[in-house]
Amino acid sequence: MCSPDLGGAQARAVAALLARHPEYGLRPVGLVDPSADAPSGAASAASAAGTDEQDTRGVPPVLASVEDVQRAVVVNGVSEAVFVGADAFGAGDGAGMGELVALLRAYGCGLLFVGDAREAAAPRPSMPEHLWGFACRRLDAPEPRRRGRRAKRCLDMAVAAPALLAVSPVLLGCALAVRLCDGPGVLFRQERVGQDGHLFTLLKFRTLRPTDEHESATRWNIAGDHRMSTVGRLLRRTSLDELPQLWNVLRGDMSLVGPRPERPHFVANFSKTLPGYAARHRMPVGITGLAQVHGLRGDTSIEDRSRFDNHYIDHWSLWQDVCILLRTAVSLVRPAGS
Repeated sequence: MCSPDLGGAQARAVAALLARHPEYGLRPVGLVDPSADAPSGAASAASAAGTDEQDTRGVPPVLASVEDVQRAVVVNGVSEAVFVGADAFGAGDGAGMGELVALLRAYGCGLLFVGDAREAAAPRPSMPEHLWGFACRRLDAPEPRRRGRRAKRCLDMAVAAPALLAVSPVLLGCALAVRLCDGPGVLFRQERVGQDGHLFTLLKFRTLRPTDEHESATRWNIAGDHRMSTVGRLLRRTSLDELPQLWNVLRGDMSLVGPRPERPHFVANFSKTLPGYAARHRMPVGITGLAQVHGLRGDTSIEDRSRFDNHYIDHWSLWQDVCILLRTAVSLVRPAGS
């Protein structure tokens, strides 16, 4: 369990003790402090909190912006957020608190409020009564758009399951062609970042055998690689190499429609340089999406793709998913590859 915390001396003390006490299951990854514009990390934490070096060992860096928080949530797969101090319990004016809570809840983070025992409401029976002497209580994260998410999942199952059966002869033919032309290792497995920063293994037909794991994880595009065989080029041009991802959809790793999943190396880089990129992980990733049906795939603007992805999420509807699927089916008649 990971936890970004609200900035302040008490928050730094809580973060330090969580780092020293892994039995609580909370590993701090960031201290949220919108007013911070100076040094971050354990050294500055020690100075601000007035504690010695041992007490601040493991204290994470300060996160001063919404983009910093989003990046920390996605890159670290945060599932728990800890709020520290009187404002966290509503004793102060809590300016800006609502926006931060809404952001974290949108990413599915559980919320834990920590403060002085005199400030905190009685904890629920299922919760420990303190974190190393700090009183705490949990506010369970709601399930936003629960009905919509269920409908989206039902659409995925209703389309992916019969589609997988219908294209099974094509899958067999592609697998046989790859095996005969390129040798063993028909399927290509690669780690991708899914909803809320969770990692999963994406499946594709192998169109190129990377030199090593580093090349596989960090090379952006292989479309023009001379090592690609005729079968590999055909699979990429027709997008047949992506058919195994229907299995990812059935497993729940992906949706049919959503932001395109990317590798952790690029997610970390893009999240640092492109505002709003990390926010696209609020929704399950997909085989196709609004950006793809507008031609944004392969070597196209990541900024444009991110903007389309966030627009899709902000205005999501089941009908929009159906329209994107229909447009994707039409585009397969004029394949461009990726």
